[in-house]
Amino acid sequence: MQVDMLQWSLAQFQSFLLILMRVAPILFLMPLLGSRNIPTLAKIGLTLTVSLILLSSVKMESSIFPQEPLSFLAFLGAELFVGFLLGLAVKIIFAGIQMGGELVGFQMGLSIAQVIDPQSGTDSSALAEFHYFLGTLIFLAVDGHHWFFRALVQSFQVLVPGEIHLRAGLFTAFTTLTGNLFVIAIKLSAPVMTVLLFTQISMGILAKAVPQVNILITSFPITILVGLVFLGFSLDFFLPYFRSLFEETGRELTGTLLPLMQR
Repeated sequence: MQVDMLQWSLAQFQSFLLILMRVAPILFLMPLLGSRNIPTLAKIGLTLTVSLILLSSVKMESSIFPQEPLSFLAFLGAELFVGFLLGLAVKIIFAGIQMGGELVGFQMGLSIAQVIDPQSGTDSSALAEFHYFLGTLIFLAVDGHHWFFRALVQSFQVLVPGEIHLRAGLFTAFTTLTGNLFVIAIKLSAPVMTVLLFTQISMGILAKAVPQVNILITSFPITILVGLVFLGFSLDFFLPYFRSLFEETGRELTGTLLPLMQR
């Protein structure tokens, strides 16, 4: 498909800019694509390509475009805000997955084992990174990226560019969505943390019953071994949970969050 931008009308160029402002923050916050390991030029190229593809399917009346430059900048800012909300929703999912790994790693005594997080360039626990990359692989395996782009296309159907109006319930809905970060972390870490809690209670009882045994030294390898074994058992739960999580987030975005920004 050849695109000659020099032949575009002013309305076409304005439509492209509005679409670009919504698409850019979403793709830059998307798992894998938002990584620092991906060259910035590649991200920009993908953003421009997706925006050009959407330009042919998103219909906008030229009458909605304001004539004043400042008013049009406000339109662009509104689209940037919508894109940021959509991208942040996906970011919250993976932050919750990573936090679940942090909780399990802390309970197992592995929080001191830090690795460099390639997504942010900061230190993170080994189990947090394991959870993150496992979640990313499942995201791709269950066609989560297809869901992601489908939600992006639906966002233009639910919320047409230039017709954004913030309602009172938007803050409450977004707060609820943000709170899912902790719900996700607890659901992912609860099975292993429960087993580790009973393991440590058993160690405490054993220390009282047999004081000759050095429980402090013995408990470290036992806790790590039990944690890793039950983490392996809980992996069967991850796939169906992640699938339902991605689908539910998509429904919340297009069915709850975006309608709260309609006129």
